[in-house]
Amino acid sequence: MTAPDEAARSGLAPAGKLRPGMNLSNGLFTSKDATTGELHGVSVDLMRELASRLGVPVEFVVFETPGEVADAAATGTWDVAILAIEPARAQTIAFSPPITAIEATYAVHADSALRAVAQVDASGVRIAAPDKAGYELYLTRTLRHATLVRTKNFRESIACFNDRRADALAGLKPALLESMDKLPGARLLEGTFMTVNHGLGTPRDRSAAAAYLKAFVEDVNASGFVARAIARHGVQGLSAIK
Repeated sequence: MTAPDEAARSGLAPAGKLRPGMNLSNGLFTSKDATTGELHGVSVDLMRELASRLGVPVEFVVFETPGEVADAAATGTWDVAILAIEPARAQTIAFSPPITAIEATYAVHADSALRAVAQVDASGVRIAAPDKAGYELYLTRTLRHATLVRTKNFRESIACFNDRRADALAGLKPALLESMDKLPGARLLEGTFMTVNHGLGTPRDRSAAAAYLKAFVEDVNASGFVARAIARHGVQGLSAIK
């Protein structure tokens, strides 16, 4: 791909450095060392590569949830972020093409009559989901009969489900599988209710930055950079877009 021009560089690094908004709630992309506080993961690799191509240093801006990252899009605190591509977010964020795909599904209680994902959107069914997660935004748009019980984060969604305040727990399939030991007697339903696609986003008014991110993502997808990063960090359930 061509080198970034000055408009792209100033759009992505207006402070002279790249400030990625990092979401700590999705361990498939980002993890934080409990001792050193250092960030690791696929997102870190991608942001360092982007900063290298721009020829600027990187300074990570850490958020606890994706909703907090998205809500800060208009504040100027971050320049680029990896988020689930969603119409609600596209009002303030310009997204690149997708870099990854992750299946989302439900866990239900052992004694639940629900057997398949298609049965969940029914009157009287309560679904726990973290507020403003990509899949929660999707469910907000598409559910017709079931009720969403929104929580602050996935950990609180688990507590809500375990307390029987919800009949189903929505989540990314890898996160649900990893959490089964925290969900006594729960089981995953057959099927998925969506595939979550993540992309790189920048505040919507930065057109030159958005154009460069599009070319950058097309390049790292085609070169296999994303797939190699996923393999290097041993991430299960995260698929690179080819």
